[in-house]
This record gives sequence, structure tokens and C-alpha cells, in this order.
Amino acid sequence: MSDVTRAKHGRPVHHWRRDVIELAALFTAVAVADAVANLVGHGPDGPALLLISAAVLVATAGFHTWWARRHGHAPPTSDTGARSRSGERAGPSDQAQDAAATVSEEGALWRMRTTVKDEPGSLGALCTALAGQRVDILSLQTHPLAEGTVDEFLLRAPGGLAAAEITRAVSVAGGTGTWIERADAHDLVDAPTRVLGLATRTALDAAELPLALRQLLGRCTIRSLPAAPAGGGRGPQSVPVEGALEDTVMRLRAPEGGVITVERPYLPFTPTEFARARALVELDARLGPRVPRGQDVLTLPEGNDITVRRADTDDLRAAREMHERCSARTLKMRYHGPVGDADRYLNHLLSPRFGRTLAVQTASGRVVGLGHLLWDGDETEVALLVEDAWQRRGIGGELLRRLVAMAVEAGCASVYAVTQSSNTGMVAAMRGLGLPLDYQVEEGTLVITARLAPPAEPEDAVGVAGRGTGGDLPDRP
Repeated sequence: MSDVTRAKHGRPVHHWRRDVIELAALFTAVAVADAVANLVGHGPDGPALLLISAAVLVATAGFHTWWARRHGHAPPTSDTGARSRSGERAGPSDQAQDAAATVSEEGALWRMRTTVKDEPGSLGALCTALAGQRVDILSLQTHPLAEGTVDEFLLRAPGGLAAAEITRAVSVAGGTGTWIERADAHDLVDAPTRVLGLATRTALDAAELPLALRQLLGRCTIRSLPAAPAGGGRGPQSVPVEGALEDTVMRLRAPEGGVITVERPYLPFTPTEFARARALVELDARLGPRVPRGQDVLTLPEGNDITVRRADTDDLRAAREMHERCSARTLKMRYHGPVGDADRYLNHLLSPRFGRTLAVQTASGRVVGLGHLLWDGDETEVALLVEDAWQRRGIGGELLRRLVAMAVEAGCASVYAVTQSSNTGMVAAMRGLGLPLDYQVEEGTLVITARLAPPAEPEDAVGVAGRGTGGDLPDRP
């Protein structure tokens, strides 16, 4: 075994035996050199013997050099722990081992919610249990309840640690009703910053309120019910000014007098979440109706200029005038009912509370087209109406592309359009999006669904068995 292999902390280890051997070799060399000198200087064949010795030394040196070049004496890098030369490339097996090591070292982000007793040491026990699993706590929010406290964590865990192992450790430490699911980089934004961002969006656009509530509360279903339904009939049950919270259902009074219902199955809302949602709705009510006033001027193929802008209930009169110029066939294809009832839907469609509306306006200021992006619970509907004289000019396709872009920006996974198979213009506009489409016939109407994003994978969400509930933790964009 060489001294290199016996090195410790980067310094070779020397022994007394090696010093004795080197000293003996030195004395032997001196004795041999003295004998050779006496033989050369006093012997009859001294010069010849000196030349022969020189030739032998030269030959020996040459052989040693040749042997050293052919067989290297350096120990393998696996024995010394040294790095391979830069010119060498790792083989397939080495690359696979390196990749496996990298994956195992990478951490995974998780969002977890659990309920603990409201007593000293309960949170410390949870933290100790997570530390035992090498889980790092990145952020923590507490939601006090009448009995106990709901703790919401953002965690970074080792890549090989399964969610079931985390929830098992939490359960042993006293956590109950535990839910956990994968998180992403958006969850690294702290709660106050996220709430302020949602408030800013709501202040700029009234149509952002349902989206802001969904991002604030996570994966939930939000429905806005008008005080007087467009089709007539009885309105929703009234809600107190302060709202109502019932386990997994939250009901808030809308600024215009209707009701906003928020449902999140299997994961009850906390009073803290209810207070945040109510504050967001109150902000919207104080600011009143508002819509961004930006607009784009486009030139049609025949040379006419049109303006595309956001619309709201202030455009109600112009929309009714457009209805009067539309044929009965066009109105029937759009509203799928009696033509005389078309005007009754406009107030609902133009309200920012239920979605976003784009209007197409001519150079003279006349509205000749409307496009609606409507929030329908977990789904999003798109609808188009273009005046007969302005059809087949690409206006419908332009409106649809802009509505889909809004849906993507809002985080919608898909949009659907309800039409008839005879409405070739709407079918062509949907196909022109270049998105995957699903076609279904429901009650004599054609429903075309365009998928904007791949479906979510709910298997990442894990709940503790035996709690009697199941579902997903809310999304945090």
C-alpha cells in the first residue's frame, strides 16, 4: 500500500521503518561507490571497467524511462478520491448515478394544513416532528378556531419523502384533519403580498373580484347570483350584511344587491379566510362600477377601421340598438330562445360581476359586435354576437381570440361555447383557435369546449385516512 493511499487529511503518513531503510540504502551506496573508486584507480583494467559501468547505467536509465511511460504508476482516482481529468468524459453508468444523486438531493415543495390543540407546545411538537423528517418550514399561517388552531405550512421536504410519511409524522405529533398537496414557486409569495396584489387587481377592474376570491381561497366554486334573475323568477335568499359562513360554504352580499356564493368541498373555511374574503368584497363595493378604458383600433381586410374595447352596463343602450338591427335568426342562434327575450339578458351579460365583455365599435361610434367571457362556477363560457351587416369579416374570430387570451390570463383550464350545428360561423371561429376541441350535443344544442391547459393531477393531494373527508387543499397561484 502506497503512502498516497494511506494519506490522512491530505498529508502522507511516514513511518520509522522507511527512514531506517533509506539510511541503510545510503550507507550501501557509499560503500559500493568507494569499492568502485578503489577498483578503477588501482586495478589494471580500471578504465575499461569504468566505461562498461557507464554503458550499463545508461541502458538501465533508458529502460526505466520506457517502462514508466508505458505503465503509469499513479494510483487510480477511486483510491485517492481525486477528480477525473477534465478531458475524460463520464460513461453512461456514471451519468445515470450522477442524475440519480441530483434528483434525490432536490427538495419538493408542499402545502399542508392541519389542526392542533390550542395549548402551549402543540406547534413545537409539530415542528419537531417535521424536523425529524428533514422537512424545512418556509412559512406558517395560523387560523384560530373556537376549539384548536388550523396551522397552514409551506414546506420543503427531501425529494424522496412521500406525502404519506409527512402526514403520518404530523398525526403522531398531534395534528388532525391534515391535508397536503404539492406547491410551486407561486406559493413562496407571502400572504400579505398576495392579498395586496389581489386588492390592486380588484381595484382596477370590477370583473376581477370572482378571480381574486378564487386565488385568495384556493380551489373553490364561485357563483354570482343576481338579485333579479334575467329570465324572471325568484331571486336568491337574502344574506346578512356581514355575510354568512357555514362550514364549506361562504355567502357574501354582492355590491349590486345579489349574492356571491363560494363553495370548497371537503375543506372548511376558517374565520380568517372569511374575514379576508369579506374585506375584498367590501373594497369592491366602495369603489363602485369600473372597467379599464383601454382600446385597440384594427383595420379589416376591406379597409374599414374598428375599435375593440371593454364594455359594461353603460353600453346597455348601444347593445339594445344593435339587437334591433340584428335579424331574428341571428338573435335566436345567440340566445337559443324567444327573440323577444334577448334584451332581458343584456344587463346580466354586461355586468362586470359575471364576466368580461368586449365591444366592437365602428368609426361612427356604433356597436356592431359583442363578445362575452362569463364566469360559470368552475367553468368559463364564451359567447359572440355580430350584427348581420358585419358578419363574415373576421370580427367574430378576433373577439374570440381576445376572449380566450383573457381566459388564459385568468388561469382558466378551458372555455366552452353553446351554439347550434347550423351556426357555421361560430364553429369555424372555435376551430380557428388551433386548440383541442371537444364536441357534445346537449338538448339539441352543440357545446364546443376548447382546452386551454392540461388537466390538473389531483393525485398529488393527500389526506389523512380516517378523518371522514376527502379533497384538495386550495390552489395558491
